[in-house]
Amino acid sequence: MESKTPKSIVILGGSYGGISAAHYLLKHAIPKLPSPQDYRIVLVSTSNEILCRPACPRAMIADDLLPQDKLFVSIPSVFEQYPSQNIQFEHATAEKVDHEARTVLIRSAGDGSEKTIQYYALIIATGASTASPLLSLNKDSTFIRSQWGIFREKMKTAVSIVIAGGGPAGIEAAGELGEYLNGQAGWFSCKQENPKVRITVVTSAAQILPALRSSIAEKAEGYLARVGVTVIKNTKVTGVSPSESGTEITLATDTKVTLSDGQELDADIYIPAMGMTPNTAFLDATLLTGDGRVDTNPTTLRVDKAGVRVYAVGDVGSYAKPAVHAILNAIPVLGANIKRDLLLDAGTSEASLGPEREYKEDTRETQMVPIGRSKGVGAAMGFQLPSFLIWAIKGRDYWLWTTGGLWSGKQWNKES
Repeated sequence: MESKTPKSIVILGGSYGGISAAHYLLKHAIPKLPSPQDYRIVLVSTSNEILCRPACPRAMIADDLLPQDKLFVSIPSVFEQYPSQNIQFEHATAEKVDHEARTVLIRSAGDGSEKTIQYYALIIATGASTASPLLSLNKDSTFIRSQWGIFREKMKTAVSIVIAGGGPAGIEAAGELGEYLNGQAGWFSCKQENPKVRITVVTSAAQILPALRSSIAEKAEGYLARVGVTVIKNTKVTGVSPSESGTEITLATDTKVTLSDGQELDADIYIPAMGMTPNTAFLDATLLTGDGRVDTNPTTLRVDKAGVRVYAVGDVGSYAKPAVHAILNAIPVLGANIKRDLLLDAGTSEASLGPEREYKEDTRETQMVPIGRSKGVGAAMGFQLPSFLIWAIKGRDYWLWTTGGLWSGKQWNKES
């Protein structure tokens, strides 16, 4: 008897959004379909390991600061619990999506061979990349480990570090480096007058951490001063020489940093930590917003312009500001709407399914920023949090205490 070709639900991206979506569908959607064996999740990821990306500001400094077995986790291993016919992992990069023909062209990370997959449904969860290869899994886990190695060698002799960007990544990197290299100021000092390594944060904004109220930002600046970090505000980095300093091309090159006020800073290490670039180069421009993210329906999480059963989740989507908590809030909505779409196409009556789920972005002030290994600032749902709570929730291990349940799928055991 001729075997039937499974309907492929292709998920592009193997981080928070992609891994969570795969678990949710494997637990709550595919088993509820009339013929579960006819559906297959195809998870495509440039890395065969998941990285807890928020931990990069500490993880880049030394391996012994965080448990490596929790920092990096094998993707194939977390899906061994499901029927093999329902899950397929591709260690590959998405090269092109043809949303008219409903195909994805992928390139293998192993031998570089190309393969075209016909998709029945598509979830775009490719996230975004940082300018600095230290702060994100821009390629695979082998690559980021090699970049950390280069950085650590340079750090041994560095006496000046310049970080461009006053958002969480830049401030966390400055705090971690400051405490590791300079230690904390004495009990009766509010700052270090002569730090061993001069660390400078440059931001074009009027305050660091602009997503938080000014009083919290000022508190953060005080904590930074205690570990030898100086902040320059209302000033842009207008040029660096060499021009590709801080990137994977010239990661550990001595750099001259030119500022908009005419200053020039000499940096043994330069870390560009300004913003992120959505990983959407493989998509047709008609599917993107002006900032390069996927044009995503803000309530259903569908990509309406791409045809039926196409969705986006995570930092790559336009439905919310990039944040881990926004991704986790979106997964139940995404999963419910995909399940509904699959059941409808399988012949289930719409009347029996009820209304589709709607996503609503939580715009309350929520951001937690550790500064070194004992301090931190932030707020949750509009309420300012004390430093010890920032340490307890995030600063201890940068969320590694939460990722075990997330990567294994236990967080999605209940259909919420």
